[in-house]
Amino acid sequence: MATLQSDAPRRRSGPAMPPIVTVSAGFLILMVLVAVFADQLAPVHYAAQNLVARFRPPLSEAGGMTHLLGTDHLGRDVFSRLIYATRSSILIAVLGTLIGAVFGTLLGFVAARVRGLVDQAIMMMVDAQAAIPALLLALTMLAFFGNNLALFIILVSIDGWDRYTKLTRGLVVSEQKADYINAVEALGARSGRLILRHLLPNIVASLVVQATLNFPGTILLETSLSFLGLGVQPPGTSLGLMLGEGRRYLLNAWWIAAFPGLAIFLTTLAMSLFGDWLRDRLDPTTGRS
Repeated sequence: MATLQSDAPRRRSGPAMPPIVTVSAGFLILMVLVAVFADQLAPVHYAAQNLVARFRPPLSEAGGMTHLLGTDHLGRDVFSRLIYATRSSILIAVLGTLIGAVFGTLLGFVAARVRGLVDQAIMMMVDAQAAIPALLLALTMLAFFGNNLALFIILVSIDGWDRYTKLTRGLVVSEQKADYINAVEALGARSGRLILRHLLPNIVASLVVQATLNFPGTILLETSLSFLGLGVQPPGTSLGLMLGEGRRYLLNAWWIAAFPGLAIFLTTLAMSLFGDWLRDRLDPTTGRS
């Protein structure tokens, strides 16, 4: 018995985090810190223009430390714009992910608890959403209703809510067959208490994993729409908007598009790697937790 007790904590701790995942987690923390402290980190205002200093390359003698990553076609500091663009893109992606997760999870609980026609109607919505590309749906909605930040965040959140619904429904239906759920229901627990105190805590790990896996797609949707000019509008900035503005100057001012493009690539890659590792550690269906 003593041997079993001493082995249990070792099994729960699992293998150490791989170096690549550690680097990914560190990079994600850095991006969050940049987004939170953008006002303190940016050397100049992101919208400040200086036409005399147009197209200064990174680390040039003309730019010096004032323009660490160079300037764009309007003489704006690329480093400062990158910092604020990171804040905008991460904020929109996080809000979009949270809204989609909450909405999809609620529908999944409703489908699993009510069943019948309600369940069928919700699953038909899920199938319809899965059949329509999120980018195409967002473009259509923006064409009909115009562009504003609130609508834009809602449109970003539509990417992936159907996955939360299917995942939640399946987990809740499976969990409701457990003996402890039958015992709690026999004791007269109300549906709200049953969900909040028993069902949700037992499936939240899988939902968190799904959120980390959905986040790269959400940030790519935001940057794609901004790249097309349908997302964040000037004088605001985002990574996709910076990438879209810099594409016209790739031959003579590559840095305008290269640095936001690199930030998008590294952010999505880091979150994908961290999400895969987290799934292996927390999702019981993988058999490697």
